[in-house]
This record gives sequence, C-alpha cells and structure tokens, in this order.
Amino acid sequence: MATKNDVLKFIDQNDVKFIRLQFSDIFGRMKNIAINSQLLEKALDEGVIFDASAIAGFSEVESSDMLLFPDLNTFSVIPWRPQHGKVARFICDIKNYDGSQFMGDPRYVLKRSAEKAKKQGYTFNIGPECEFFLFHIDAEGMPTTKTHDSAGYFDMAPTDLGENCRREICMVLEDMGFETEASHHENAAGQHEVDFRYSDVMTAADRIMTFRTVVKIVAQRNGLHATFMPKPIFNDYGSGMHINMSLFKDGKNLFNAGENSRDISDTAKMFAAGVLEHIKGLTAVANPLVNSYKRFVPGFEAPIHIAWSHMNRSPLLRVPAPKGEATRIELRSPDPSCNPYLTLALILEAGLDGLQKKMEIPEPVEINTYNLTPEQEEELNIQRLPSNLYLALEEMKKDTYIREVLGEHIYSKYISAKELEWTKYNSTVHPWEIDNYLTAY
Repeated sequence: MATKNDVLKFIDQNDVKFIRLQFSDIFGRMKNIAINSQLLEKALDEGVIFDASAIAGFSEVESSDMLLFPDLNTFSVIPWRPQHGKVARFICDIKNYDGSQFMGDPRYVLKRSAEKAKKQGYTFNIGPECEFFLFHIDAEGMPTTKTHDSAGYFDMAPTDLGENCRREICMVLEDMGFETEASHHENAAGQHEVDFRYSDVMTAADRIMTFRTVVKIVAQRNGLHATFMPKPIFNDYGSGMHINMSLFKDGKNLFNAGENSRDISDTAKMFAAGVLEHIKGLTAVANPLVNSYKRFVPGFEAPIHIAWSHMNRSPLLRVPAPKGEATRIELRSPDPSCNPYLTLALILEAGLDGLQKKMEIPEPVEINTYNLTPEQEEELNIQRLPSNLYLALEEMKKDTYIREVLGEHIYSKYISAKELEWTKYNSTVHPWEIDNYLTAY
C-alpha cells in the first residue's frame, strides 16, 4: 500500500508535473480535473474543490461545492502522455464540502459493500472479461460502424486487423500496473476482448474504469474508434462484460468444493442463489442503456434465461470447469457500458443476501436454453431477464434490496434519468419505422 511520502517522493524524482484527479459519475462515465503536481500534498490533505452541479446525478446548484480526495492506491503515471513533464493520475473519493461522505459517489457504494463483506471475513474477487469494438473513423474524424476486419473468434492476423492495437492496449495497461491474462479477437468483425487477472472487487472496478479510458485513447492513436456500446451492429454479436467471481475467507476459496470435484461448494450455491434472486432488480444497472437489451436475443451468446449450469454457456450463470482454488462463477449478463462500482456492489450484496438467508439454488440447466419453447420454460420454471430498459426499471423498483444497497440519492437519481432516457427513445421515430411504414400506409 502506497504512502503519502512515497508518492510525493516519486513525483519529485520522476519529473511528474501534472496530476489528473479522476472520478466516476453515477452512470459510470469517467471525469477528471487536472492540477499542478506542486498542489498534490494539499489535495491529499484537504481535497480539491469542484462544481458538482455540473455532473449529472450529483447535486443541485444550491449545494454544488464538493471535494475530491485522491486514493493513494490508485496512483499511476499515464504512459501515453509526454515523458518530459509527466502526467499521473489518481482515482478519487468524493466528499461534501463539510468533509462528510457524499452519498452519490458510486465508488463509496462499492466501498461500503466491500467493507460489509470484510466484516464477515470475506474478500470478493473479480476477474472481468471486457469486450469492445474497433471501428474506422470517417474523413471528418467522426466514428463509424465500419471495419475492414473480417476475423472471427480467436482468429489471427492478417484477418485480425486489430491485433497491433490490442497488443498496444495490453502493453499500456501493464505499464499502469495491470496484469492482463489474455486478449483475443471476438466473434464479430472488429470485436475484441481483454481479460484481467482477478483482484479484489474495488481494484477490479477501478481497473475497469481505467481500461475503458486506455482502450479509447490507444484506439484513437491508431486512427480507430473504440466503443463499449453493447450492440452497435444489428444481427451480429454484442459486447458483454462477463464477471468471474469467487469469495475468499482466510486465504481459502469458499467456492471450492474440493480438488477433484466438478461441482461448487454449498457456499457458492447460496451465493449464486442470491444473485439469481436479485438479477432482475439489478439488470437496469448492469445493463443500463436502451441499446443493452438489443444484445439479449437468442443465438448471439448473451444470456436470456435466469438459470445456471456447469460449463453450458447459454444460461445466465455458469461454472467454468472448477479447478480447486481457481473455482469461480461466471455472470454473463452485464455489459461494458455499466457503472462497475454500482454493478459489482449489487452483485456482491445479492450474493451476501443469499448466504445470510441460506437461499437454495434451483437445479442446474444443462441444455441449450436458447432453444427453449415457452412451454419448456414453464415446465422448468425458468424466467427471462427483462427484455427492455423500461421493464428492467420496473423490476428495479420492485426489489427493495437494490434501493438499500445503492442508497436513496443514487437510486432516485438513477431511476429518474433512465426513465427519461426510455421516454425519449420510445417517442423517437426510428429509421426502421420509416423503412417499413412510410410507403406501406
């Protein structure tokens, strides 16, 4: 763990001239303020004031002054900035001007949940699989949805035209302290994935936020546009952010049912049961955009049914070939547009609720759920995820546990903003309607 003196000494000895203070709004969009490095010590002690009324979902103009406090453990030199007069960054916590905790800080929501788990002796570990698209820009420098890349899953150069960009992304991440486990071309043309080594849940959330910035910057440097939009291309694969999770206590993986077992432990089953119980309510956060629900269609590897399995990739939760202390559960519904702090807090709290109430998990579903008929769904008592943002928000309102985890400030601001987003979308005349109705009627 870094100390204040360690960081100040490093900055002085390594020609760091500017500091970016980064933070997340409630929708998971990274914001920042830049200060001169000479002001860092004061920032660490007293915070840096900013106008929170300018950030959607934060505060009103009458109480707009808030403070950013850099988290020493997130210090990193930004590799793509000039090496003479370096630029470094911190991810910050947000407090009210009087020093009290700002309840609208998404990072605080996750800290609170992680601390709750810690008091019970648990460490929640996460290994995210982040997918994204690389597209061309047009003559005016604007992004398109075009790619010359014709590669598919695990393909190589020369068909994988994003290989060099992906390698550069991994190198930049490693310069910033990441441990990347794998990277590869995904199913759709222009689609890619980078997987991180597992870490504690707070570190994982910070890394997801950093990852999205790095991918966009490196893509731009390569004359490309990177997007984490879940479904940019009709009738093709969308981008997910699969969450591999495990729960540790006293250095032991509680999901491990034994070195020779293909199953998961009873603890894992109760945790998974909690996630299944609350998944409808947390979907509006894990899949926050109108576009997120265009991904939930059969045949493109995104889950539709609320079920679990061993290795079968069609249900919502799966157990990827358990391997002793590496045993984990994979949640396949979140997408990379979500706020990772809020999403991971809700997943953790849902699992803890399952443990506290000793929830029972249903029988695993080992058949391809994409092929289920409505009659089979009823026979197996399998429900579906919400099919659009409106229905997801309605499920979010029904689950009082979601409101409790997020807190009243974020819950009410989030619901209000997303309901407005749905209303605007629902009242917009889309090109499909013009194509199908304008001459027919």
